[in-house]
Amino acid sequence: MHLLKVMMVFFLMQVCVVAQAQLRIEVTKGGDNPTPIAIVPFSWSGEGLLKEDLAGVVAADMGRSGQFKPMARAEMLSQPSVSSEVFYRDWRIMGVDYLVVGRITPVPSSPQASSSVPVYRVNYELMDVRAEKSVASWKIASVTDLRAAAHHISDMVYQKLTGLRGVFSTKLMYISVERDGAKGKVYKLQVADADGQRSQTLFQSTEPVMSPVWSPDGKRIAYVSFATGRPAIYIQNRLTGKKIKLTGFKGINGAPDWSPDGQKMAMVLSKDGNPEIYIMNLKTRDLRRLTHHYAIDTEPRWTKDGASLVFTSNRGGSPQVYKVDVVTGRVTRLTFRGNYNARAQVSPDGHDLVMVHRENEQFHISVQNLQRDLFANLTKTSLDESPSISPNGSMVIYATQHNNKGVLGAVAINGNIKYLLPALRGEVREPVWSPYLN
Repeated sequence: MHLLKVMMVFFLMQVCVVAQAQLRIEVTKGGDNPTPIAIVPFSWSGEGLLKEDLAGVVAADMGRSGQFKPMARAEMLSQPSVSSEVFYRDWRIMGVDYLVVGRITPVPSSPQASSSVPVYRVNYELMDVRAEKSVASWKIASVTDLRAAAHHISDMVYQKLTGLRGVFSTKLMYISVERDGAKGKVYKLQVADADGQRSQTLFQSTEPVMSPVWSPDGKRIAYVSFATGRPAIYIQNRLTGKKIKLTGFKGINGAPDWSPDGQKMAMVLSKDGNPEIYIMNLKTRDLRRLTHHYAIDTEPRWTKDGASLVFTSNRGGSPQVYKVDVVTGRVTRLTFRGNYNARAQVSPDGHDLVMVHRENEQFHISVQNLQRDLFANLTKTSLDESPSISPNGSMVIYATQHNNKGVLGAVAINGNIKYLLPALRGEVREPVWSPYLN
C-alpha cells in the first residue's frame, strides 16, 4: 500500500470509541528487586475527614515507578507521624529500607479571606531505616490541592532516593471518542494526572481530532482537527481554552511539534504536492521547507537541543527513521533493522530513540541506543503505537490493544516495569506525556 495511504489510515485509526476517559492503573509487570519502602498514613489534626489520602497516593506513585515496593498498611506495626516517634528496629524487622511519615494541619483563614477553600500545611520526612536516621524533611506551607501535593511529595522522595527528577506531577494528554445518540461520535482531547486520574476535556468536536502535542512550557497545546471538514493545525491555551488556527492549506496539515525554545513549529504539509517537513516561525508565520524528496516525509519530532528533527520516510523503500539538520538540511538514516520503523522520539538525554517497530508482522514499542547501536523491544503486544517519553526519560507511554479495546500502556525505558491505563469504559489513543509543569 502506498505510504501516504498507510499514514492516513494510521492517523484515522488513532481515534476510537470511549464512553468515559477516566483512567485506572493495572500493573502487568513489577520491577526486579524493588526497594522496600513504607509510606505511613499522614496524621490529620483538623476536623472531619480529608478528601484525599495523601500517603495512599504517594504509595501508589512510588509503586508505579517500579523501583519501590510500598508496604501494605495492614502490615505496619505503628503509624508514626514524626521521626521522633519512629522505632527503627520494628521497621527493620519488617524488611523496610526507607520510611516516609508526615502530618497535615489546617491553616486558619484570615477574616479578610474571600475564599472558603480549605488551606493545609504539610510536613513530611524521609528516613533511612538501616542507618536509623532522617535523611530529609520538607514543608509545604500552604496547599489547597491535596492530590497535587501528594504527587509533589512523591517527586521529592523519588528524587532524593534515585537522583532522578520524578514525573508524578506531570500530565498525560490523549484522544478519546464518546458516542452521543444525537451527535454520533464526539471526539475529545483530554488531559489527566500522570496516574490517569482527574481527566479534563480541553477540546471536543464531532469531527476527528489527532496528533496532540505540548508546548515546552506546558501552557499551550497543538493538535490537528477536522472541524471544518479538512485537516488544520490549531494552537490552544490549555488554561483559557482560547485557540487559533495555525494552518489550513490544501491537502495534509499534520504532525505538529514545538521546537524546544517554543518559537517554531515543525509540521507536515502537502501544499506543494508531496508530504514534506516544514518549519514555521510562530511569531512571523513564515514557513521554511526542510525536506525535498519525492518520497513521503512525515512525523517530525525535535531533538532536545533544537538542532535536528527525526522523522519517518519511505525514501529507502520502506518506512524508516531519519534525522535532518535544521540548518543545513542534511539527512541521515538512523534505523536499519526490519522494514518498518516509525513514530520516533529522541530521549531527553539524546541517547535513545524510541519508536514503533514491526517484527513478525506485529508492532512493538522499541528502543535503539544511538551511541552504542543497541536495540531492544520494550513491549511484546501486537498493536502498540504512538510512544511518548516522560520528561525524565525513564518511562514511555503508548497506545495498545487489551481485551480487544484500545488502552494506554506505560513501560520503563529499560523494560523493567509495565502497566496499563485503560479507560473505565471505552477506548483511548495517542497519549502524549507533558513536560515538567513547575
